[in-house]
Amino acid sequence: MSLGDEQGYGGAGETRTRLPERGGDPYGGARRGGRSSSRSLVTVVGVIVLLIAAIAFANRGDDSSSDGGSDSGDKPKAAATAASGTKPVGSKTGGIPTGFARDQQGAESAAANYSVALGSADMFNTARRHEIVDTVYAPHVAAARQSALDSAYSSESFLSNIGLNKDGTTPSGQTFVSRVIPVGTKVTSMTGDNATVQVWYTSLFGLPGGTSTNPVSESWYTTTYELKWVDNDWKLTDFQQKDGPVPVGRDQKASTADDMTKAVEEYGGFTYAR
Repeated sequence: MSLGDEQGYGGAGETRTRLPERGGDPYGGARRGGRSSSRSLVTVVGVIVLLIAAIAFANRGDDSSSDGGSDSGDKPKAAATAASGTKPVGSKTGGIPTGFARDQQGAESAAANYSVALGSADMFNTARRHEIVDTVYAPHVAAARQSALDSAYSSESFLSNIGLNKDGTTPSGQTFVSRVIPVGTKVTSMTGDNATVQVWYTSLFGLPGGTSTNPVSESWYTTTYELKWVDNDWKLTDFQQKDGPVPVGRDQKASTADDMTKAVEEYGGFTYAR
């Protein structure tokens, strides 16, 4: 979620490049003072606002496992996202890929793309937020989502705790970072016009500034999205978010605030279509 002076959602086109991993430590010697309560607030509100790129690899198949441990193919297998012979979607609505295929691959790509949009800094701008919600949610739930999100994003205490000004703008001299990077997707149910897709992702969130008390850190979540085929496209109707799985962090030196800011400004986000 980067807005105003911040970078908006996805500047790059479709890609099949895997992003390198990075650590989530604070940088520039800054301590996480107040990070615990701040992260708590972000997590709680995040369940409402989906503080929810790289290419997602798909864990396909159902949840049943092979009893005999044979190679019968009954056990779900992780499959790297690769060229499938199906052309990526070429249409976008408000900068968000739309027009996905009515199949498992289309549902996974829709869920991954919608995760990126809903986790972007654009969600902190009222007009852009309304556009995103109207694009990714089914019409019969969009209005209710708009109301809940408007309430969450206008909370001065929430904005203050994550380091933004009371009006949601970024403090002078700083850069607001809010990005979701999907790592994997899995369809757990698909029946008729309905699909349930899980997206496992890492989230970068914070302010990379020398005076920031909320430096950019990394979190891991899995969100289960309920999608419905509406008006020839997949649209969200509901979701559930949980922490993890969380990998062990590598012993890497955290970047300086200047390096982090430069990276955010120079490296655009990704869209997911395969």
